[in-house]
Amino acid sequence: MEVCFIPKQEIITDLQKNTNFTLEVLRDMANDLKDADNIIVNMAQKSVKQRLAETLLYIHENFGTSEDGALSIVLSREDYASIVGTATESAIRVLSQFKKDGLISTKGKQIRIEDVNGLKRIE
Repeated sequence: MEVCFIPKQEIITDLQKNTNFTLEVLRDMANDLKDADNIIVNMAQKSVKQRLAETLLYIHENFGTSEDGALSIVLSREDYASIVGTATESAIRVLSQFKKDGLISTKGKQIRIEDVNGLKRIE
């Protein structure tokens, strides 16, 4: 990844001159706002179980799995708790329940989704 600096005036000039660029920037900002709104709604209205299931599915769908089928991103239980906005103990308890229900399997910090549809059905 590379980071670069673009002077504000150049961006403003490009926005004024290029309507396609302006529309793409607005679409991107609208999508970011929609995503932020969804996160807020999820945190306020969904259970820890639902949020954790959605997090696992998001990682699975967006980052894929390793050769052995485990999620390609390895996170600690504390990280999962932080992502879904709960205590570590609650995240561990829910992950244990998912494991008991056959939805996931674990090996150390690695998590493998065994039943994608089952996670999608979590209410």
